[in-house]
Amino acid sequence: MKKPLAIAGAALLALLPLSACGEKDGKTVLNINEVTHSVFYAPMYLADSLGYFGEEGIEIKLTNGGGADNVMAAVLSGDADIGFCGPEAAIYVQLGGAADLPTVFGQLTKRDGSFLVGREEEPDFTWESLKGKEILAGRRGGVPAMTFEYILREHGFEDNDIRLNFDVEFNLMTAAFEEGTAQYCTMFEPTASEYQAAGKGYIVAAVGTAGGEVPYTSFIAKRSWLDKNGETAKKFLRAILKAIKYAQEEAPEKVAEGLAEQFPSTSKESLTTSIKSYRSIDAWVKDMQMTKASFDRLQDIIELAGELPSRADFGKLTDNSFAKEAMATL
Repeated sequence: MKKPLAIAGAALLALLPLSACGEKDGKTVLNINEVTHSVFYAPMYLADSLGYFGEEGIEIKLTNGGGADNVMAAVLSGDADIGFCGPEAAIYVQLGGAADLPTVFGQLTKRDGSFLVGREEEPDFTWESLKGKEILAGRRGGVPAMTFEYILREHGFEDNDIRLNFDVEFNLMTAAFEEGTAQYCTMFEPTASEYQAAGKGYIVAAVGTAGGEVPYTSFIAKRSWLDKNGETAKKFLRAILKAIKYAQEEAPEKVAEGLAEQFPSTSKESLTTSIKSYRSIDAWVKDMQMTKASFDRLQDIIELAGELPSRADFGKLTDNSFAKEAMATL
């Protein structure tokens, strides 16, 4: 349980001023803090590069939090208007008793977007083959690591069978793997495909396919911010809904062109492969409203990992009205 985060969050809410979006050239400027930078989040970047945000009178400033806890800290402090990370970060703050609750107002991805990379080719890979192996799957308490543990337990793993390495920071996992730590590492695209193309590792499984549907990454803002900026929140989601449709329906090569500016060191071929990978696992939602069933499953995963002393209230943590209205006006 992220008690320090919850306690710090409650204190920040009491002491710091509310975040407020600014203006530039007649557009509303939104500060967005994302958990990491990945093609997994393609629709958000496409909404920017294709001009969908601009059509809604919005300009975004994107920063990388390098972990859900850092994203939530940015939201609570007012450094970010909107946080983009797993809902678990908001759950921890709610259970900590904060007054101005971080509220999930839109969902983008509906399953884990990582791929399991091993050091050898395994065309006949099975999850049971991971017994006794060390795996870099994320930080303790984060959805990536908890989802991975959930998968292992679904395949009959007991405590002694599970060797998840929680000691490496999320943004440093691939570097640690390349330097020799662990036999397996979970990687998002385009990193996973690039590792394989370079002969540094081999993709053996899609974690999202095995883990099933969960509200993996969502847009979160303080309740007070949403109360003051509700129309802006709807416009923000409407732009992303347009981009989701584009990402799902346009040719992968064309989608890759729209992502090139966000990933300048990644080849168009790698971006195209990444889009195909995420389409193959049905990564993105079509309706940005979070369902209670998926939220309950997420809490099952967190509870199984021993990180949830009590259940969070779905009605208090989420507000689907913004996503519902955004979709209705398309």
